[in-house]
Amino acid sequence: MRILLVEDDKLIALGILAGLRAHGMVVDHVGTVAQAEAVLATLQCDVVILDLGLPDGDGVALLRQLRARGMAQPVLILSARDAIGDRVGGLRAGADDYLLKPFDLDELVARLQALARRCAGRSVDLIEYGCVSVNPASGEVLLRGAPVALSRRELALLTALLNAQGRILSADQLKDSLYAFHEDIESNALNVHIHHLRRKLDSGLIETVRGLGYRIGAAAP
Repeated sequence: MRILLVEDDKLIALGILAGLRAHGMVVDHVGTVAQAEAVLATLQCDVVILDLGLPDGDGVALLRQLRARGMAQPVLILSARDAIGDRVGGLRAGADDYLLKPFDLDELVARLQALARRCAGRSVDLIEYGCVSVNPASGEVLLRGAPVALSRRELALLTALLNAQGRILSADQLKDSLYAFHEDIESNALNVHIHHLRRKLDSGLIETVRGLGYRIGAAAP
């Protein structure tokens, strides 16, 4: 899961970044409205975490603008503003969830996973595809009932392809699911991850669509 964190408090941001990355999430961080707008113009993320008190503008106003432009990604407001009016206003502006500071990291993780799950059209964490079962929340992967050890990026890649439900994802879209802005990406990194998934799970699990990208292949019985 790739997250954009919009938070101007550096100490809070560092804690969130460390905590979410420890749970296997890819997280990018910006601290202003202008930076958020610039990043969201090019970045395909799964969920946005949005603080309201930003140094160059209000988070609710930013959210209204993003929704007016057609941004569909789930947004979780993370704010110390605890008045009912603030919470109702944030949700009516287009937020999908509202969590108060201070917060528990496990609760934040669970809410992010729930938002991503609903966005993918699932009511439960478990994804079953032929003989493969994947739980993105716990990281557990089973092949015909036997556990398979995947790296963090292999799990993220597999989850992205399964969530796409047969749609073709370009190499750039898949890299967005695996790497944050600050991370260096080797030219053959994506091919290596795909090779490992095919070897560990099923050679036909990931289909290459020449010139376009990749999609999940036919489910093995």
